[in-house]
Amino acid sequence: MTDFKHINCEQLKALQAKNSLEIVDIRDQNSFLNRHIKGAFHLTNSSLNEFVSQTEYETPVVVVCYHGISSQGAAQYIAQQGFTEVYSLDGGFEAWHKSFPEHTEAG
Repeated sequence: MTDFKHINCEQLKALQAKNSLEIVDIRDQNSFLNRHIKGAFHLTNSSLNEFVSQTEYETPVVVVCYHGISSQGAAQYIAQQGFTEVYSLDGGFEAWHKSFPEHTEAG
């Protein structure tokens, strides 16, 4: 059984600088549209098949929720789909926004 790993904001920032990765945000649509990590994909039940079919299984995937709790279950599910490097962002979007507000966007 494949498991996800935890990553903090500073580690994610470093991973962004050196790797191609996918950031998936599982928060509700209004929260995502209001503000999210630059380049994040809004992952919902209806967009899951699109994400899985368009993403290479070797691509690192970082799952983001509000505070880093719900993302753990989603990260485990994504890892079980065959993705080899899956992370849950500790502290979630709230921690990211406090650490790197300049690396968020609306829309």
